[in-house]
Amino acid sequence: MVKVREDYPIQADGQVDLEAWLDRIEGRIDLHDRNALQKACLFAQQADESYVKEHSWSMRTSSYVTGLAMADILADLKLDQESLVAAVLYRAVREEKTTLDIIAKTFGYDISHLIDGVLRMATISQLINPNHHNQRFSQSQSQLDNVRKMLVAMIDDVRIALIKLAERTFAIRELKDANDERQQRVAREIFDVYAPLAHRLGIGQIKWELEDLSFRYLEPEAYKHIARLLDEKRLQRDGYIQNVTKTLKETLANADIQAEVTGRAKHIYSIWRKMQRKKLSFHELYDIRAVRVLVPAVKDCYAALGLVHSLWKHIPKEFDDYVATPKENGYRSLHTAVIGPEGKALEVQIRTSSMHEEAELGVCAHWVYKEGTKGTNKDTGYESKIAWLRQVLEWQEDMGETQIGELADQLSQAIRHERVYVFTRDGHVIDLEAGATPLDFAYSIHTEIGHACRGAKVNGRIVPLSYKLQTSDQVEILTQKGATPSRDWMLLSLGYLGTTRALSKVKQWFKLQDRENNIVAGREILEKELARLALTLKSINLNTYALRLNARTGEDVLAGIGAGDIRPSQVINLIAESIPTVDVEPSPADFIARGRKGQASGVIIEGLDNIMTHIAGCCRPIPGEPITGYITHNRGVSVHSRSCSELLRLHEEEPQRIIDVSWQHTIDAVQAVNIAVKSWDRTGLLRDITNVLANEHVNVTGVNTQSNKQDGTAQMQITVEVKTLEQLGRVLAKIEQQPNVITARRMTTVV
Repeated sequence: MVKVREDYPIQADGQVDLEAWLDRIEGRIDLHDRNALQKACLFAQQADESYVKEHSWSMRTSSYVTGLAMADILADLKLDQESLVAAVLYRAVREEKTTLDIIAKTFGYDISHLIDGVLRMATISQLINPNHHNQRFSQSQSQLDNVRKMLVAMIDDVRIALIKLAERTFAIRELKDANDERQQRVAREIFDVYAPLAHRLGIGQIKWELEDLSFRYLEPEAYKHIARLLDEKRLQRDGYIQNVTKTLKETLANADIQAEVTGRAKHIYSIWRKMQRKKLSFHELYDIRAVRVLVPAVKDCYAALGLVHSLWKHIPKEFDDYVATPKENGYRSLHTAVIGPEGKALEVQIRTSSMHEEAELGVCAHWVYKEGTKGTNKDTGYESKIAWLRQVLEWQEDMGETQIGELADQLSQAIRHERVYVFTRDGHVIDLEAGATPLDFAYSIHTEIGHACRGAKVNGRIVPLSYKLQTSDQVEILTQKGATPSRDWMLLSLGYLGTTRALSKVKQWFKLQDRENNIVAGREILEKELARLALTLKSINLNTYALRLNARTGEDVLAGIGAGDIRPSQVINLIAESIPTVDVEPSPADFIARGRKGQASGVIIEGLDNIMTHIAGCCRPIPGEPITGYITHNRGVSVHSRSCSELLRLHEEEPQRIIDVSWQHTIDAVQAVNIAVKSWDRTGLLRDITNVLANEHVNVTGVNTQSNKQDGTAQMQITVEVKTLEQLGRVLAKIEQQPNVITARRMTTVV
């Protein structure tokens, strides 16, 4: 059986005395339901025992004892009962002794959600560069920052971060008997990622422990050297501090200042870092001997400072007032160095009790990441998330458990994640804009990799190049020698690129190609887009729209499309007068004019009011598409697309019945459109297509499918309601991207 830590209350049989342990926890935090925490402990213990029995082996690690240790750490941080319950159960889930589903059914969704969040953070450890631990203190700062940002981006509840910190704290405490490889690997991860995270959240007491213990394994010789120097005169130094403490207490009491004076433990890593930064020897440091004075109010801080300087001579340039001018991370305290008794240098820190609690438990707001170097640029998305985490910590202190959940949910929803952090195959973290795709990732690695990209794997599985990357995805790019960019990548409707940086690189590549090729390619692209919408390039004079597209001629427009400078949708939206119209006064026999300007069915007829209109069934124009009206003999005005072949015939036969019409601008106006989809038949095809329509918020009013068993194809006619021509184009493009789909086209006549 696993050996229980000596500082745990234990029974005669060597097992943890659970009742005594719960009493100890209740002495530090308020448990609103002691039975719930006890139930979690017994559950974790039973999971251990069942696992050992099922696998017929002795257990080397106890998830139960680990859970108790994590809960102890969280109790010191004054976390709520739910956090302690999740901590007790976490290792049992991670070691697959139980499942999240069972946890949710037994302890509720909130507990399982906390555990799931910690598990997601744990995946970072498995994906970080496997050779990471072999490197010393020369890690790429940008890489480490990205890993930390990734962790923060994954957190949607501040308690998740604190449970993970408790787990890592316990892990490094237990490293003493591990082999060198494990010591180095765990210490490197904790030093690079979790100690800075504790600092970032203001958890001083956790930060110092993680740094010191990591330093012990990463730089054992330096650690032992400083520890030996501290130990050599520890008894003498402790006696010195006791005398200083006694003198200060008496002096402050005589001045009617209530104060708590203690010796301040100096952390080995901070000593080493100061020696390295200031190029000083151990004996040149002023703060090896240090005391801390805690007083009730700010005014008492300055009064105590005056008394310290009256007792001992102040060392020039060794005074910092972080009360009047707090550090960038919000830290407040007075620091001074003096020549104390026996002519020895002595550091004195003076702060209020609340300032001390903020520094130790993480209530002060750490706005700018500062770890050895001073940051000047803020990542607003990252900073807003950190601000949210810090805000929840402050609420926890101020309000306890009653309102914190509701307020945290509101603030969390208000924060938009503007970045995603993904892994390369080798474990490096890449920082991308939200909405980025594998193709954006490829261009962020290197322009040539982007140009040659022909596929991608995310988390080991092949995905479309339009897949939207999520934080913590691991991405591998598949390239082909001699491959070049596709012009489809520049079509926003297809969703291949989500960042302007990558899009500009693709456009630049096509700009370097010759003009004739761009004209040919541009014509093909425009004709393809028009054909999908049942429109044609025939009878359209592109010269008419050149100036509005910042081009000189129609050929320049095509070259611009081919080079990626002009989007096909821009041209389609400008095609408004491809068919000439005749402005005539309609005959009273056809209908009666009732006003200057009228509107009906979402269409405006110049000069007329309250006239019956209907959408022509031959072409079914969509709001935003160029339209023309035809005065029928008994059904008012039929509205046609200006590229409709039936309208061309009517214009030749009865030009006097052609009138100007335009769309009425209404927010929620929709138009029914028939879509024809041709594909190779397969299971799940209709489901995939309807998923596309649902994701685009398009309403489906009718579906008709036919399969041809002889050639293995399927024909679909789908009636949908769309608001604009642009929306229809986007929907058709996404349907064509589905596996086995051959074409997706707008129908101008009902089959």
